[in-house]
Amino acid sequence: MEPRYPFVAVDVPEPEADEIGALLFELGASGVEQRDEQTLVRGARSGQVTLVASFEDHGEAMEAIAALGEQSPPLAARLEEVVGDAWRDAWKEHFAPFALTPTITVVPPWAERAPEREGERVLLLEPGRAFGTGLHATTALVAELLDEHAAELRGREILDVGTGSGILALVALLLGAERAVAIDNDEDVIEVVLENAARNGLEGRIEASAGVVEAVTRRFPWVVANIEARVLRPLAPELARVLEPGGWLILSGILESERDDLIARYTSLPRPLEHVATRPDPASPGGDRRAGRGDAGGEGWVAILFRAPGGAASSPG
Repeated sequence: MEPRYPFVAVDVPEPEADEIGALLFELGASGVEQRDEQTLVRGARSGQVTLVASFEDHGEAMEAIAALGEQSPPLAARLEEVVGDAWRDAWKEHFAPFALTPTITVVPPWAERAPEREGERVLLLEPGRAFGTGLHATTALVAELLDEHAAELRGREILDVGTGSGILALVALLLGAERAVAIDNDEDVIEVVLENAARNGLEGRIEASAGVVEAVTRRFPWVVANIEARVLRPLAPELARVLEPGGWLILSGILESERDDLIARYTSLPRPLEHVATRPDPASPGGDRRAGRGDAGGEGWVAILFRAPGGAASSPG
């Protein structure tokens, strides 16, 4: 019998998407994707987005649905199931090409599309069971920071912690990183990562395996971790440990209200990191709206860029 994977779907007002997405993580979701009018072929009505959250088992999913129904006002969530590899086909119904960064466009493999503008790179991506399409602001913010620092990334190696579909590792490779190491504590996603690498001709430059950062035994000039603030805080010593002197660390999955605490945590380690920049979601208050990102009000997401003390991790040559 093929496995059945539970998902919780809920239609929410667009300004409340980030807040409710964070609530889904608190309720035990292992991943949350946001779908809106810009990224859905058919979906929620105008002014709303659909949040789709994956859970480890049906019990957790049903508890989350009950908890959402107790919110004020109540949220009418629904349980969705995917049997075996049916997620691949279900995803096809909802996904269309979109610009992830100024230079990278994410395209599903069934949509034939060549680069349309000078300097554009096409990333063929199918997440399978793994979360990470690039539609959520937390992923996009990391990708944009990598794009902005492509010169420092070029020719270097990167560690992607909590890789999901492998999207950030693959983005780094498209931007010129020499090699990527991708790890995730969900062994089911590793096959997805390798398949996505092969679709883009990058299979020879990526190493993907099930594991945790605590088991990593060497250092990297670049590390990215798009997880959750509640996980990133205790991981601070380990993420700092795997950074080369002068290395760069990008954290995401962080709400604006969690930013200062995370910065304080990482800049007060025994080997403190330097806070280089904080990148807010432009769709958050005070920023310009962009299709498929965050919300027009309420609390937004941020990504934080740190650098380790010591030598320079600049691009070679």
